[in-house]
Amino acid sequence: MNKFSIIAAVVLSAVSAATIAAEVPASVDAKNCKAEYPKASLMNEEQGDVKMSFLVGADGNVVESKLEKSSGFKNLDKAALKALSGCKFKPGTKDGAVAQTWTKVDYSWKL
Repeated sequence: MNKFSIIAAVVLSAVSAATIAAEVPASVDAKNCKAEYPKASLMNEEQGDVKMSFLVGADGNVVESKLEKSSGFKNLDKAALKALSGCKFKPGTKDGAVAQTWTKVDYSWKL
C-alpha cells in the first residue's frame, strides 16, 4: 500500500464516523402548537415572522429558548416564544440515541 492509499483510507474512515455521529434536531408539530394572537397586536394589525431557537431535552420539553430574529413587534415575539416553549417537541438524537438538542423554529403571524 502506498502513502496515497493510506491517506484515502483515513479520510474515508473520518467521513464514515462523521456520518454515524450525526445529530438530528428536535421537531415540533406546528398544527398542534399554536400561539394565541395578542389582542393589542390584532388591534394594531401587526404581522411578521419570528425566528427562534429551542434547546429541547430528551423528554421533549423545552429547556431554554432564544429569539433569533424579531418580527418587529415585541408582543408577537413574546407570544410566539411563550407558546412554543410550552409545546411538546419530538426529541432530537445524537449518535442514534435520544438526546438534548437545539432546534430552530420560524413562526409566522398573519392576519
